[in-house]
Amino acid sequence: MTYDLPPELEVEIDGPIRIVRLNRPDDLNATNHVLHQALADVFPMLDADEDARVAVITGNGRAFSAGGDFNYIDELTTDDALRRQTLIDGKRIVTGMVGCRIPVVAAVNGPAVGLGCSIVALSDIVYMSEKAHLADPHVMVGLVAADGGPVVWPLLTSIQLAKEYALTGDRITAARAAEIGLANHVCPPDEVLDQALACAKKIAKLPKRATEDTKRILNLHVERAVLSVLDFALTAEDRSFRSPELRENLDRLLASND
Repeated sequence: MTYDLPPELEVEIDGPIRIVRLNRPDDLNATNHVLHQALADVFPMLDADEDARVAVITGNGRAFSAGGDFNYIDELTTDDALRRQTLIDGKRIVTGMVGCRIPVVAAVNGPAVGLGCSIVALSDIVYMSEKAHLADPHVMVGLVAADGGPVVWPLLTSIQLAKEYALTGDRITAARAAEIGLANHVCPPDEVLDQALACAKKIAKLPKRATEDTKRILNLHVERAVLSVLDFALTAEDRSFRSPELRENLDRLLASND
C-alpha cells in the first residue's frame, strides 16, 4: 500500500502498524488546508490497507496539534469554495475515523487543541503525555466545532462535563482527561509514543477478524450518535464563519501574531 500524501502528514509502515504523524512542527502542527485535507484522506487509506492492523497517530515536535492555523481560518471566512471543501473534509475526518476498520491509538505528545482535540476524541485508545492537555476553544473565537469535541465528548464523559469544556474552551490536563474518561493512560513525556506502540503491537497480534468486528460493534454506538448531529453541526459551523464575533477575534489574533 502506497500512501500518497503531502509532507504535512507522514505515514510510517512498521510491520502491521501504521504510524501517522502530523508534520508541521514549526507551527506546532496547526491545521492548514493541506494538512486538513490529508487527514480526511488518510483514514480511508488506512481502512483499505489490507496489511494494516493498527494505527498510531501522533505529532512531530512539541505538540500533537495546536488547532487551526489563524491564516487558514481567515481564508475560510472569505473563500466560499475553500470553506465548502473544508466542511466536506471535516465530515470525512469524522466519518473516516469512526468507520475505519482498524483500531486507532492516539499518542498525545503535547497540546491537542481544536482539531487536534477532535482527533483524540475520535481515537479508540488514548495515551497522553503528563505534560499534554486537551482544549476545544472554538466558541472562544466565535466558531462552532462540528468535527469532534461537542460531537463525541458526550459519549466519553458526562454531558455536564462535555458542556463545560465545549462552552468554556478551558484546558483539560492529562490527569483530568484520564479522570473523566477522555484518555486511557497518562505517561511520562518520553514514554508516550512507546506505550502507544506497545498497545498497538499487542492488538496487532490478536485475531484479525475478531478485532475488527469488535471495534465495529463498539463504534456503531459512536457512528449512530455522530450521524444524528453531524449535519446540523456542520451547518452551524458554516454559519459561524460569517459571524462578526469571529471577524473581530481573528483580526485581534492576526494582529498579535504580526
